[in-house]
Amino acid sequence: MTDSPAGVRLQLEGPIAEIGLAHGPLNLVTKDLLRALNGALREVSASADVRCVIVHGGDARAFCAGSDIREFAHLREDASEQKILFEDMVLRTLAAIPAPTIAAIDGPAVGGGLELALACDLRVCRKGVALGLTESRLGGLAGSGSVRLTRLIGPARAKELLFTGETIAADKALLWGIEARSTQRGDSRRRSRGGARCRTATPKRWSMLRRICPATPRCRSPCSCSRRSSTAAIYAKA
Repeated sequence: MTDSPAGVRLQLEGPIAEIGLAHGPLNLVTKDLLRALNGALREVSASADVRCVIVHGGDARAFCAGSDIREFAHLREDASEQKILFEDMVLRTLAAIPAPTIAAIDGPAVGGGLELALACDLRVCRKGVALGLTESRLGGLAGSGSVRLTRLIGPARAKELLFTGETIAADKALLWGIEARSTQRGDSRRRSRGGARCRTATPKRWSMLRRICPATPRCRSPCSCSRRSSTAAIYAKA
């Protein structure tokens, strides 16, 4: 197991890699957490032995409760360059991992937390947990999470969640197609491991399936891609 001081734990068990968030009771998203997560994702991506990746919230009360609003005061002048673009790049790195990815959700996943889960291929949720893109409550925008959510459940239901900032329970999320499976309390990680039958397949197979069933928005603007890359390089090294 590899521990990061910023609160990300990477554990490799045979063909399965587990990335656990360990950043306080709510796993709030900060620049430090994003850097640590980016490092873990790149390590997993570089391993030819990994056949499945499980992202979970560790022992925290929440899978991830979104951004740490205490950082907002420092980011207000240039939030795009300071955090948003880098966060988007990290989510794209997660979505581009060759192996299938599963978000094991045993606590609330709201705001940036649900965006993180949406960047995974599958979501396994404990019954009763709250899910939602709540950025609009603070006058914010979910960004790429809005696109991923719309592709999963369609524009009508996505707009309902995005415009109101409301959360829904995992049971409804299952009916709407946000999650793939619902579990009992504290059981999502075990069910995710049990559901990792994909671990025997090859990365080439999953690459082909992703082309058939795309769920990740692709950047078509070279300028935008270049900007994201430069931002990522700056904050990954800072």
